[in-house]
Amino acid sequence: MVIVKLMGGLGNQMFQYAAARRLAHFNNTSLKIDLSWFDNICEVDSSRVYALDKLAIQENFATRTEIDVLTFKTQRTFERLITKAIGRKPSVSSSYFREKYFHFNSDILYLDGDVYLDGYWQSEKYFEDIETIIRKEFTIKSEMNVKSLEIEKKIKSINSVSLHIRRGDYVSNPNTNQIHGSCDLKHYFRCVKSLVRRVKHPHFFVFSDEPKWTRANFKLPYPTTFIDHNPPERGHEDLKLMSQCKHHIIANSSFSWWGAWLSNNPDKIIFAPKKWFNSVDYNTRDLIPGEWLKI
Repeated sequence: MVIVKLMGGLGNQMFQYAAARRLAHFNNTSLKIDLSWFDNICEVDSSRVYALDKLAIQENFATRTEIDVLTFKTQRTFERLITKAIGRKPSVSSSYFREKYFHFNSDILYLDGDVYLDGYWQSEKYFEDIETIIRKEFTIKSEMNVKSLEIEKKIKSINSVSLHIRRGDYVSNPNTNQIHGSCDLKHYFRCVKSLVRRVKHPHFFVFSDEPKWTRANFKLPYPTTFIDHNPPERGHEDLKLMSQCKHHIIANSSFSWWGAWLSNNPDKIIFAPKKWFNSVDYNTRDLIPGEWLKI
């Protein structure tokens, strides 16, 4: 059995599921999801909810007992009493595998037996050999609303470019901003300038978690449609609309990373920010696929 800890927003959950799905697939074993992070969510992450239920994944949930078995060493009764009495957590089980660093760790590919995965796993290298399975399971289960269907039809008929402006806590929360930072408007204008040299008659579809700010501050001399009709709980529809675009300009966001990755256009051009984090503590060498362009 493979159990994966889910945390963060939709894009993060997709990375976590994809890595665990690959491991379960190659070990020919069951995959189960641990949702306990959402029960103990901190104030800064209060808007985060389990979101993979909108996708056609293998959805099985781990019980508290199953989670405990794979995360803590088995103790005899006397040992449990002593551990509880002194207020110390039980020792970590050998089946518990925590992410050691941000860049790709090939060790995960060769784990066998029962495994509990705790981390973000943000690289396609964790699941690229089951790409077909991931693409199939990361389709939405229900039909989109009428407005989204209208926009999807338009996206498919023109040289559509998704452009994602990620703000929210990246801007408003000092701690989050210190780690992540946000792409400024100059970055997007540089990406647009480079893209229009390669794509004739582009039409930009702009997605943002702060649509009012984006409408007021982001102006392009090209046809532009702002996508702002879906509330946060329908973010999966925005993700699908992104993936239908022919080309992409993404933010330093796992959400738009997936929107671009899921695109089936064989000639897609993708611009990603060269600087993904403000913090220098993260090595992002394996985050951006080799064929994407970094600016």
